[in-house]
Amino acid sequence: MITLLQIRTGVSKGGVYSPFGEGGPGGRAGPPSSDDSGRAAPPPSSITLLDGGMGQELIHRAGDRPTPLWATRVMIDHPGMVQAVHDDYFAAGASLATTNTYALHHDRFINFGLDHRFLDFYEAALSEAEAARAKHGRGLLAGSMGPLVASYRPETLPPHPEAVAKYAEVAAIMAPRVDLLIGETVASLAHARALVEGAQQGAPGKPLWLSVTVEDRDGTLLRSGEKLADLAPLLDGVEAVLANCSAPEAMDQAMPVLKSFGKPFGAYANGFQQITSDFLKDNATVDALSNRPELTPERYADFAMGWVAQGATLVGGCCETGPAHIAELARRLRAAGHSIR
Repeated sequence: MITLLQIRTGVSKGGVYSPFGEGGPGGRAGPPSSDDSGRAAPPPSSITLLDGGMGQELIHRAGDRPTPLWATRVMIDHPGMVQAVHDDYFAAGASLATTNTYALHHDRFINFGLDHRFLDFYEAALSEAEAARAKHGRGLLAGSMGPLVASYRPETLPPHPEAVAKYAEVAAIMAPRVDLLIGETVASLAHARALVEGAQQGAPGKPLWLSVTVEDRDGTLLRSGEKLADLAPLLDGVEAVLANCSAPEAMDQAMPVLKSFGKPFGAYANGFQQITSDFLKDNATVDALSNRPELTPERYADFAMGWVAQGATLVGGCCETGPAHIAELARRLRAAGHSIR
């Protein structure tokens, strides 16, 4: 089990590559002066480099028309593609693989007559992540727990007892095979409360990271409109806190609030132009969203280096970022004298 003490000291279980210690791949790259964007560089530190987007990357590689089943459909139609994406992120320098389990919830499958394959999908996603790690001989596995029912729609969260039970179930499934659990795209305080409680019930003692999604125009607010700062009382037992799947500009605003929680923190932003009203409907598909063509790997790295300058030690990418973004970010981190752990 990875503890907060291990996060700070870099000690890991059984000699497995540590996401929080010195001496990860790349190491240090000389004394820093400034990063490539020209801003003053922070003191060298150890950075956990997260991977980039999974679902959108799968959609792009498969070339299939998107469906409401999103990345799960790809596992049915293109076995092995998930492992290939994990492979490419590890090769780019990522410290961990985030499992393709974001949307693996009963409510996503029942309407499509696929709920009987619930455990099969977890087996496929976990096995492909494990295979990628074995191939590269390093890295951690982060078990993703996405929103119930729909992303970006806090009003769809089931009643608290039901939500807790569902998160407890998926946490228990993944816990034996991952190094940590990560609750992603958490849109409200109620969502955070249910996910944390469920994870702790289903996988007591398993390290838990919590990642929220904030308003694109005001990164100090959750998608629900509630204050990000009000998350503080819900973070007992959470070992790191992040923001994901929001505009990179909003992450700049979220950093001081995340830092105030006194835990390791960071961000992984998306590359969408905006979350459209069409995507906020039932059974939406990702073709309702469009990417930002100007958000090149170099431009994205500019944003991420800004988060690091504010003290973030957990950075990566979300939807519409890919291996090229992570490779460029790895290069920039090393050039600034940071170690990637």
